[in-house]
Amino acid sequence: MSDPYFPSLKDIMTAEHTLNDILVPTPLMKNRNLSDKYEANIFLKREDLQMVRSYKIRGAYNKIKSLTPEEMEKGVVCASAGNHAQGVAFSCSKLGIQGKIYMPVTTPRQKINQVKMFGGKSIEVVLTGDTFDQANTAAIEACKKNDMVFIPPFNDPRIIEGQATVGLEIIQEARMKLDYIFVPIGGGGLASGIGSFYKQMSPKTKIIGVEPAGAAGMKKSFECGEVTELNEVDKFVDGAAVQRVGELTYAICKKVLDDIVVVPEGKICTTILNLYNFDAIVVEPAGALSMSALDFYKNEIKGKNVVCVVSGSNNDITRMEDIKERSLLYEGLKHYFVVRFPQRAGALQSFVSNVLGPHDDITYFEYKKKTNREKGPALIGIEIQHPEDFQGLLDRMKSEGILYEYLNDNPNLFEFLIG
Repeated sequence: MSDPYFPSLKDIMTAEHTLNDILVPTPLMKNRNLSDKYEANIFLKREDLQMVRSYKIRGAYNKIKSLTPEEMEKGVVCASAGNHAQGVAFSCSKLGIQGKIYMPVTTPRQKINQVKMFGGKSIEVVLTGDTFDQANTAAIEACKKNDMVFIPPFNDPRIIEGQATVGLEIIQEARMKLDYIFVPIGGGGLASGIGSFYKQMSPKTKIIGVEPAGAAGMKKSFECGEVTELNEVDKFVDGAAVQRVGELTYAICKKVLDDIVVVPEGKICTTILNLYNFDAIVVEPAGALSMSALDFYKNEIKGKNVVCVVSGSNNDITRMEDIKERSLLYEGLKHYFVVRFPQRAGALQSFVSNVLGPHDDITYFEYKKKTNREKGPALIGIEIQHPEDFQGLLDRMKSEGILYEYLNDNPNLFEFLIG
């Protein structure tokens, strides 16, 4: 811990005192369903219950409150896919300063509306770029041009110390030895904050970072031994879709993380649906990251005390169909084919009668008849009840002499035809 910067307990306690102006601790709640499933004591740190429905208010307010009167007079600029923007917007309105907030064009409408609601007349929203990193570049340029103060989303001491107060609250609320804490990673502010606090207060507690497979920038940087920018990111987990993690957060995470788990986006979608259906908890994709990692640690956590940080709940209801689709694909319950039917009467009826199982369902069908060809292609989506039903479906297609191409294993063609 000899680097120029590492969050001290004093710094984190100071941040907690600052945040007392606006926040009350979020609950640490034991989850019965997850505890039973993993035969462990699984607790959820409910940062989804914050006033802005994510932990990001902590770092944003702590940073902005630390500015000098002269800096506040200049106004602030930030870039965010949504949650940091809401924290900055709330802080601007609360402290009576002006802010300009840059967000990717791809940001869910729900998050944009929330930013405008929390900021009111104190903020201006600028939509630019397809990713956080593109919006971030535009925000930094605007900041220099207009002589305003930039509020980074993660790579800043005051931001990290604000996020570290999540760890402080956990230790105050748990009143027991914790074996594992699973923490989502986007740029690394939350993981470096919680990790730095626990390595000083409870060094035997293992801190496990969790990233989406399509934006595993911290994992990649660990493997390369330096901060490494991803060539591209999957923007689905928008709260964690960062191409380049912070230099500060990387250095701290290298010291405090015991492991990083990379979780497929489809698995995250399954977690979202399970939390909604069984626990009545609504989370955004990034908010589901920590619980999604439990399957990858199910042997290690058995009989242990485990905390998962639920980082946010700013989910747009219009995304639910996409979430369900991704979950079904990941779980092996939805399969797409290009099937070449003979152009004769009864071909489709024969397929339905002789190929589909008793519980299989055609959920997508698109067919174009071309009279100059003997066989016409049809795009078919089939939903099955159990993953093991898939082989029977393939066997029946083979026995019936059905010519097909399986799309799930061909991501480029799948994206072109289905995406």
